[in-house]
Amino acid sequence: MTAIKLPRGRTLHLDDPIVMGILNVTPDSFSDGGNYCQLDSAVKQAQALLNQGAKIIDIGGESTRPGAPDVSLDEELKRVIPLVKALRQSSDCIISIDTSKSEVMRQAIIAGADIINDVRALQEPGAIDVLAEYPDVAICLMHMQGQPRTMQSNPVYTDLFADINRFFAERIAACEQAGIQKHRIILDPGFGFGKTLAHNYQILDKFDEFNQFNLPVLAGLSRKSMIGNLLKRDTSERLAGSLAGALIAAQNGAKIIRVHDVLETVDVLSVWQACKKGITNE
Repeated sequence: MTAIKLPRGRTLHLDDPIVMGILNVTPDSFSDGGNYCQLDSAVKQAQALLNQGAKIIDIGGESTRPGAPDVSLDEELKRVIPLVKALRQSSDCIISIDTSKSEVMRQAIIAGADIINDVRALQEPGAIDVLAEYPDVAICLMHMQGQPRTMQSNPVYTDLFADINRFFAERIAACEQAGIQKHRIILDPGFGFGKTLAHNYQILDKFDEFNQFNLPVLAGLSRKSMIGNLLKRDTSERLAGSLAGALIAAQNGAKIIRVHDVLETVDVLSVWQACKKGITNE
């Protein structure tokens, strides 16, 4: 059984893959930028994602798409902290914060966040120290080659899987040295973060290569350019490709599927699980 202990005595069960719903409170995210910048609309969207079957709400206040401008600490705090507080007051759902700033992490945890989802894998100043202070908060460590603004310029690997797994081993060791227990960690190979189109599909095809650490692995490829560039589809036309990717990742060991389209992804995973387990009662 795979499970992660969370704040307030709760447990995130990951025996079967679960869906993480994306909620960006940014004006410039590549898919849903500007849709949920008002607090009331963001809370309503979070509730809608939960009703559709999301087990985690992942809140982001800074776009990490290639070329996106930096967001100041004050601005990111203004975007995400009121939403965390409002959502925590209205729900006991599992809240994840997509950030790399240590102060955003700290204030989000105080406001009620359960998971820190960091594309920089706790490498920014102070980040690892903050997580060491809160022993019940889970951490998602993502692999990225380069920096978000330039990561897609010319990504090159000596050995794709060996390089990514070496990075994971180093970051896990750094966490443990800081006093962060391994059982709190989730891994994310980082589709689209310093990877070519070929790299992304190699990762999807052999996603189980990241299971060697006996930790939950997250797959986040929803609506990304790896789908758009392959299929020649605009962002709004990438549902079928996203669902295919979600299913393949789940079949290859992904325990958390991070998506925009929660309802459809939950349906796909439910059909797959029914086939795996068999239906005994109609």
